[in-house]
Amino acid sequence: MAPEHHALLPDIELVYADDAIVVLNKPSGLLTVPGRGPDKQDCLSRRAQSHIPNALVVHRLDMATSGLLLMARGAAVQRALSQAFAAREVAKHYVAIVDGHLQPGASGKTLIDLPIATDWLQRPRRVVAVQGGQSSQTQVQVLRFDAALNQTRVALQPLTGRTHQLRVHLQAIGHAILGDTLYATPAVAVRSPRLLLHADALAFIHPLTQRFLNFESPPDF
Repeated sequence: MAPEHHALLPDIELVYADDAIVVLNKPSGLLTVPGRGPDKQDCLSRRAQSHIPNALVVHRLDMATSGLLLMARGAAVQRALSQAFAAREVAKHYVAIVDGHLQPGASGKTLIDLPIATDWLQRPRRVVAVQGGQSSQTQVQVLRFDAALNQTRVALQPLTGRTHQLRVHLQAIGHAILGDTLYATPAVAVRSPRLLLHADALAFIHPLTQRFLNFESPPDF
């Protein structure tokens, strides 16, 4: 199973590929899968499939989020990886820059444990909902506070996989991500031309070889 390293798709870095999996570095501003309407058909999955026809989506990143994304080559591998995600056997890590001075927890890490539900009046937004929301947990580690810019760089590990989870959780504790036009205030949203959220690490057991794989992609911010 010979890996292919550092080949390039159009505007997308192919981080790794073998006979079973593909790891891509998605740019911000590109959908993972097609959306509704003719203007939302260009996406990472279709670009990947134009070069690797059997590449199938296993998980998604928001359009505005950049970083590592895993695809499966074939339905059997897709099922195996989907089960691994559902069983929380895939570790995903993110880096973000948020508004204000986010204070670290006593252990250096903070757990945000707030249920999330669809905001039916403002879709596609999500909202924290104590009644009827899905259980959602995010672990936050403060990396650095920039007093001059009044912003904090954080490492994030979603322990669950809800839509917009990281963005909703950080906004809910008063530290929205810079450039977030959906959840931040206008003043915070305009502080960056893009959402400053990047999937920088992905670790899992290879579905066929059973080797532990760990990929890293530092953010460009």
